[in-house]
Amino acid sequence: MIIKGGRVIDPLSKRDEVLDIKIEDGKIVEIAKDIEASSGNEEIIDARGKIVVPGLIDVHVHFRDPGQTHKEDLVTGSQAAIAGGFTSVVQMANTSPKIDSKEKIIEHYKRARDLPLKVFTVSALTRNFGDLELVDMEENFKRGALAFTDDGIPNRNSKLILEAMNRAKELGAIISFHEEDPELIEQNGINHSEVSDKLGIYGSPKIAETSFIARDVTMAIYTGAKISIQHISTGLGVDLVKFGKEMGANIYAEVTPHHIALNDSAVLEYGSLAKMNPPLRSEEDRLRIIEGLKEGTIEIIATDHAPHTAEEKSKEITKAPSGIIGLETSFSICYENLVLTKEISLMKLIELMSTNPARIYGLEGGEISQGKIADLAIIDLESEYKIDKYKSKSSNTPFKDKTLRGEVLYTISEGKIVFKK
Repeated sequence: MIIKGGRVIDPLSKRDEVLDIKIEDGKIVEIAKDIEASSGNEEIIDARGKIVVPGLIDVHVHFRDPGQTHKEDLVTGSQAAIAGGFTSVVQMANTSPKIDSKEKIIEHYKRARDLPLKVFTVSALTRNFGDLELVDMEENFKRGALAFTDDGIPNRNSKLILEAMNRAKELGAIISFHEEDPELIEQNGINHSEVSDKLGIYGSPKIAETSFIARDVTMAIYTGAKISIQHISTGLGVDLVKFGKEMGANIYAEVTPHHIALNDSAVLEYGSLAKMNPPLRSEEDRLRIIEGLKEGTIEIIATDHAPHTAEEKSKEITKAPSGIIGLETSFSICYENLVLTKEISLMKLIELMSTNPARIYGLEGGEISQGKIADLAIIDLESEYKIDKYKSKSSNTPFKDKTLRGEVLYTISEGKIVFKK
């Protein structure tokens, strides 16, 4: 295969140039101008006027498989991912049953073997998310768990967390934290603000997030463990992560496209479609998150793709589940709200959505380089499109029926076209 005349953007080498890319046996074998086909049966992709970027990598998705496959499963989640330009994703462990043992990790990789992209898994941090007993971290890591997290159920057992960080440091593994203290929340998914007052509820105050971030940042400073703060939503949370980095801690943070694009007023417009954990916060928080991306405090954009049925989301807002889907719209939402607004460069966006996740989680991909895996996405930045039917089983998103800019035309995984518009 030869990809002809695309604008090749590679954050690792800082390359931004119109070039051809030749692919053989799943690898990139040549990057140059005007590559000639060596035989008549080579597939040619005309990428003129389009960008060619490393395949996107999402380190935080929920495919609901096993246990809630009426919302999503490994196959439909994978289809949503490749339609969004992703070539690697990492499934969270809050399935039913939880992914908390070597047997369940092995079973996941068996089932993921024939999917069109790489679907990795994390391990639960505690057995059945019980917050009482750590999993066999060493064995689960050896079996392919990329990280440890009880995402969805915040960890309250500080003594256990300290032990987990010490063990993770020995392994060189990441622990990712869902930072919300449930004791401080009356109704989850909605920010405690004028918005919650208008809805006649208390909601979720910012201190629920920042108090737990402060705990885990100081523990990371103390232990030297590698940790990630998931789906950060508060400006003070960004400041706390920045402080930890300045103190030499091995801390990373991720943010979702929806926390970049929306503030809590979206709940008044979209109702439960804009309800998620942690909730959308104030405009001041949103702007501080964008500054956090620009300054390097936040290094990963991850969707937290969380499918729910239309029936579930149609319930009154305090009873509807939290979460939105995001894989199929992620690039466009970030492109519109970060690049077209001139907050960051296109190169920086690809770094946040591909290169950094690969580097931090030790994955193949995230670069376009000779001899490396041919995980690529081809995107038309000028194309405006609307998703009429999602590849996901679910369509719970405030971006539903929106006209978006920046359409994924091809996704190439290990040298094979797995999605073509």
